[in-house]
Amino acid sequence: MLFGKTILVTGIASGIGARTAEVAAQMGAEVIGVDVREPARGTAAFIKGDLSTAAGVADIVAQLPTRLDALANVAGLSGDTGIVSTLSVNFYGLRALSEAVAPRLRESGAIVNVASIAGYGWRANLDRAKTLIGIEGFPDVAAVADKHDLRDEEGYPLSKELLLLWTMRAAHQPLFKERRIRVNAVSPGPVETPILKQFRAVLGDARVDSDITRVGRAGTSADIAPAILFLCSDGARWINGANLAADGGLEASINAEVLGF
Repeated sequence: MLFGKTILVTGIASGIGARTAEVAAQMGAEVIGVDVREPARGTAAFIKGDLSTAAGVADIVAQLPTRLDALANVAGLSGDTGIVSTLSVNFYGLRALSEAVAPRLRESGAIVNVASIAGYGWRANLDRAKTLIGIEGFPDVAAVADKHDLRDEEGYPLSKELLLLWTMRAAHQPLFKERRIRVNAVSPGPVETPILKQFRAVLGDARVDSDITRVGRAGTSADIAPAILFLCSDGARWINGANLAADGGLEASINAEVLGF
């Protein structure tokens, strides 16, 4: 279902992005990778690019072909570099890239956003999330953080809350809907990737270990990549605005606890 398709994968240098690119290529897709670092393994095409600024996004887009089949937004920061860089890459840069790439995606193409179980709290923080995703374009993120009194420790979960809410909204925005571009998300739980140590530093060992204990083990990149690529494929042609929890049952466990059933 991916044979002959051209898929743009961000965050290709390591972790989930690297595995997603590898599996996509094995399934016959042509992969274009984007990252701030050179990948260890060569790809058919690689763009060294930075999603943290509007200029960086524009530079990436200028190097893309005129036709793509899917965009896998995998690149992300753990939050250890502060809220400005985290929101810039994990949400505002990702959104800017998606909007700029939309005209290049074929009709019935796909965008898949890698969110996280850390974004689970978007419902409790709905008003804040709606306000922040309502800011159009690529804003001055430092000014946004200052205006809304956002703290560094909130950066990662907040970025994923915004991403989940925007995924649902984008699925019905004319930019995507008029061309039947599907916009979905995948939310992993803890995954054994190079930045897991950073997550421990940001979220705390107790939180990460509790999540792993609930489901028996941490995930791997190989657990997440197929879910991303399924949503990129024609097999997911009737799935839109959805969040696929690729977390070993973590969200189900938390729901059962929170809702008391």
